[in-house]
Order: sequence, then structure tokens, then C-alpha cells
Amino acid sequence: MAALPSGILGDLDPTSDRAVFRQIADQIREAIDRGRFKEGAKLPSESELVEHFGVSRMTVRNALAILQSEGLASSEHGKGVFVRPRPPVRRLASDRFARRHREQGKSAFTVEAEAAGSKPEVDSLEVREEKPAPDISARLGSPRKVLARRRRYLLDGRPVEAAVSYLPLDLARGTQIAEPNPGPGGIYARLEELGHRLDHFDEEVRARMPSPSEVKMLRLSSGVPVISLIRTAYDTDGRAVEVCDTVMAADAYVLAYQLPAN
Repeated sequence: MAALPSGILGDLDPTSDRAVFRQIADQIREAIDRGRFKEGAKLPSESELVEHFGVSRMTVRNALAILQSEGLASSEHGKGVFVRPRPPVRRLASDRFARRHREQGKSAFTVEAEAAGSKPEVDSLEVREEKPAPDISARLGSPRKVLARRRRYLLDGRPVEAAVSYLPLDLARGTQIAEPNPGPGGIYARLEELGHRLDHFDEEVRARMPSPSEVKMLRLSSGVPVISLIRTAYDTDGRAVEVCDTVMAADAYVLAYQLPAN
């Protein structure tokens, strides 16, 4: 078996009190961070790592498991362990809902996909009237029923995001918003056509581990967290006209914010 190229991975420190499998994980992590293993590249095999570090196969497996739990690597059955790609989409909060995009007939997701050079798709679409959960109801001013629009977003065929938009029924019923395809510019363009000119958005963001259903829907690898984002849209009269509950694969997005300096 050929030895690993010189300088790719270092040596273990026999004087360290850090567990050997963690030292190996540290070495591989550093090699990934320094670009020695590129995105999508196959990491050295278990056998190569066993020979390089002079350890047992179980020790190597424990090291690779750490990298997978951190979302740095993913295992493909029968093929090996690979470096996970970095987030492909930069989500700029201060620009993604700019009116100029709606006027061009583009949704926020379409704008982001174009910037990333990816093909956007939407599937698993469901539109229905329902009674809102208490927290959604409170954000929308306590309507008895809402129109809920559920969908999943894909980039180049890969699921990256699932979202549910909730709108007060008195605004959405009988309009194009209640149709599967709300038309160019999406539901925000239709709201503004109905006289609800958008003024601002509030977003609450947190990271967490996914539920089993989210793992399945977004096809998440082991150890990959999700970004949970709840956005409330307000019109110029101060009315909340939509709440969007979104779950994103954390390895698919970089959240970027531009903050005023004054």
C-alpha cells in the first residue's frame, strides 16, 4: 500500500494527554482547513490512516466519526469518506427581499440561486386553509384561520430548505396567493398588488439538530444541523401580513447581514 504524500498529515504526539483518535481527527481537520483536502475530495482510506498513524482500525473509525459529526465529512457506502462541500448559497438578508427583485418577477430564492450559479426548483407544494398554532397566531394578530403554503426548495436537484408561509385568511382567500403558483415575484408581489406594500421584515434565527422528518426531507447527512428561521413580514401600516417558518440545511447556506453603522 502506498504511503500518504509527505506533508498531508502530521504525526501523533505521544506526550499529549489528548486521546489518539482525537489527535487524528485534529490532523485531518487541519488538513481540510488548509486546503490539503479539497471540497468533495476523498479522504485517506481507513487502511491508509492505520498505516500512517500506526493505530487500530477502530481508532481511525472513531476519528472519522468525529469529523462526520461535525459536518466536515460524509461517508458514502462502498466508496469512502469525503470532504463535505462548503455552503454554496450566500443569503444576504438586507438584499434578498429588495423590491427591485419582485418588480423583475423574481422570488428571493430565485435571486440567491442565480447568484450561486445553481438551478432552483420547488416541490412538495401544499396549499390549504388551517387553524394556526398559538405562536403563529400571535405573530399575525390572532386570526382564527390562515392560509398555509408548504414547499421544499432544491438547488441543482439537492433539497436545501423547507418552508411554510402563513397568511391571514382575509388577505389570501380568493386571490392568486391561494393558487399553487402565485405568479412572478411570489406571494410578496401579490400582497403589494393587493395594497399591502411591504415595509420591513423581522427574522429570528437559531441553529439546532434536525428532527427525523427534517433529516428525511432535506436528505441530511449525520451530524449536519439545521438553521431555523422565522420571518414576519409587515406592511406600511404595521400589520403582520405573513409569517414564514423555514428550516435550512446548515451546510447549504451562509447567512450574511449588513448592519447600519449609525
